[in-house]
Amino acid sequence: MNRQQMHGLAMALMLTTALPAAAAHAQAATATSAKPWMNTRLNADQRADLIVAQMTQDEKLTLVFGYFGSNQEKPKFTPHAEARMGSAGYIPGIPRLGVPPQWETDAGVGVATQRESSDPYLERTSLPAGIATAATWNPELAFKGGAMIGSEARDSGFNVQLAGGVNLAREPRNGRNFEYGGEDPLLAGVMVGAQIRGIQSNNIISTIKHWALNGQETGRMTVSSNIGDAAARQSDFLAFEFAIENASPGAVMCAYNRINSTYACENDYLLNQVLKQDWAYTGYVMSDWGGTHSTAKAVNAGLDQESAYTFDKQPFFGAPLKAALADGSVSQARLDDMVRRITRSMFAHGLFDHPVSKKPIDFAAHAKVTQADAEEAIVLLKNDGNVLPITKTAKTIAVIGSHADVGVLSGGGSSQVFPIGGMAVKGLGPKGFPGPIVYHPNSPLRALQARNPGAKIIYNDGTDPAAAAKAAAGADVAVVFAHQWAAESQDYSLTLADNQDALINAVGAANPKTVVVLETGGPVLMPWLSKVGAVVEAWFPGTNGGEAIARVLTGEVNPSGRLPITFPASADQLPRQTIDCDPAKPEDFCDVDYDIEGAAVGYKWFDQKGHVPLFAFGHGLSYSTFGYSDLKASATGDTLTVSFKVTNTGKTAGKDVPQVYVGPKTGAGWEAPRRLASFKKIDLAPGASTTVSVTVDPRLLATFDSKAKTWNIAGGAYEVSLGASSRDLGAKADVTLAAATLPVSYDAK
Repeated sequence: MNRQQMHGLAMALMLTTALPAAAAHAQAATATSAKPWMNTRLNADQRADLIVAQMTQDEKLTLVFGYFGSNQEKPKFTPHAEARMGSAGYIPGIPRLGVPPQWETDAGVGVATQRESSDPYLERTSLPAGIATAATWNPELAFKGGAMIGSEARDSGFNVQLAGGVNLAREPRNGRNFEYGGEDPLLAGVMVGAQIRGIQSNNIISTIKHWALNGQETGRMTVSSNIGDAAARQSDFLAFEFAIENASPGAVMCAYNRINSTYACENDYLLNQVLKQDWAYTGYVMSDWGGTHSTAKAVNAGLDQESAYTFDKQPFFGAPLKAALADGSVSQARLDDMVRRITRSMFAHGLFDHPVSKKPIDFAAHAKVTQADAEEAIVLLKNDGNVLPITKTAKTIAVIGSHADVGVLSGGGSSQVFPIGGMAVKGLGPKGFPGPIVYHPNSPLRALQARNPGAKIIYNDGTDPAAAAKAAAGADVAVVFAHQWAAESQDYSLTLADNQDALINAVGAANPKTVVVLETGGPVLMPWLSKVGAVVEAWFPGTNGGEAIARVLTGEVNPSGRLPITFPASADQLPRQTIDCDPAKPEDFCDVDYDIEGAAVGYKWFDQKGHVPLFAFGHGLSYSTFGYSDLKASATGDTLTVSFKVTNTGKTAGKDVPQVYVGPKTGAGWEAPRRLASFKKIDLAPGASTTVSVTVDPRLLATFDSKAKTWNIAGGAYEVSLGASSRDLGAKADVTLAAATLPVSYDAK
């Protein structure tokens, strides 16, 4: 073959290869020309404008009306044929325009199955409870956990995850505190925001919820959370504001409760004024399931989508919305805005460009992610006499209570993730919602045995305190697992259920080397505290919780969790000694006066009143020790910068969480003497030091002026405190701040 023939052959091969590619490009260009909103070079706003302009009225109405994803007995309801059975919800797509359906799944710890489903439960990976992730004080872990559960949502066929619970823990007995991020707006906003970013990294939408002031489950559908604007903006609203700025969640879910007598999902102040006007939020607002109460009022107040209409008294955004458009009580412009917001979020978060499909899940890899979260979430509350870690020389270990021989507890309700391999214990808890009580089959006892193969481990179920004490008496160490199940739709007592206080008292009296491991969704009272050597808060630790607990108890992992919520010494220390509203009359209208504490939520209330908590916000011990030095604070304009040195002064590598608090020197003008202003999780080898520098968001130095709608920093002297908790603040520095005014829409980014 001569050179000319070779060249011809090469050209022919090139043309043959290029033809399919050229055809593909031409096909893509034709598709984009026919559907210009599919042009990925356009931004989400432009694409939303283009697609809404092409929709018929009925197509627009399709996107604002949601179905439940499961069988529902009351009222009798057959799900939409395209719904993912067992899921939370479904909004049909528009095939003509390439709009994908919205397949919605609960929730913040993983892909949940709703118990109304007649299909088998989806078995998926569960993160630890939201409050546990907050207890890590590690935004990077929160992001990784969110990315993991978001990937399982995507691979299970879901593109909207109803996660992002950021309600502040005003009421420590709230049955849903375990889903949320604790009591401080900065910590909750940063941690939940990081998780939302992780979820949305999978090209799916995450919500943020429940907007707003959803502080208790007693009377949750009718209770009115009453509070002034400034106090709300400096507390609960600020947590949402931080998280929205950090993560840009595609949707906001409005709450069941009323705010100042108006339902959250038809509250103009909440949805239009604060969220959409003051914060310029560009996503959409969906109702909670059963949270829609009207058509025109809700739509005009800012609700963009009715979720799972069968939970509402009528399909308000179905035929009634069509009628409201016809009679002018809802404008065409408002409907277009609703649809534009929904499609904008769908474009912005990849729902058009990255369709979901069901795929295999790498459960082994995901177990490592949730275990890492659980390990850093565990808080060592007490460790007298270095009872922990359990030494390799221990010959006999008594393990007592809470089904620790087979698994670890999880929180109940709509967020319930059902475990791989089935429930460790069956038949527990309510037969209806919010049950069942689920234990993940990851046994702390077996994990302890694997790490202490030479030890004899005795198990006692803890139902008989005397028998448990007898089992513990001769052991080198006794580990009592105590539980307090928490779930949506109900609040709980701070006193441990099932006579567990008597159990711990008996075991502690029999063996001073008693360790109590708490599996709870929040604080509990500890009348037995002085009788035990160590206390560990493990929360609801998720799929690999047993392994995580054992690794901390044996010293494989140095505990580094810190409390995201104050543990009171008694209910008398709380703003409300008892929960308002009558749980026996859930339909009755009732009120909770949050102006009692205003913005002084949690540790701020304790500081304001001078109460001594059982365990302070931010508290957590380590198997090592840490020292702080060289604290410096400087201010330029409205920016406060704080730097300091942290040293691991112990003999064990470990992670520490230095916390910076700020308050006016006069002690006046704020809701409390000081606020958490910044924090940083660091990892140090024995003897190692690092210098940390942080900047403080100016809103944490300001008070809100509701009339002017500004954040105002009062000029003057302030005290910066550095320490290991809100009550362990050994280092102090003074700084002078200049007076400053920040707009209501201020974003530190």
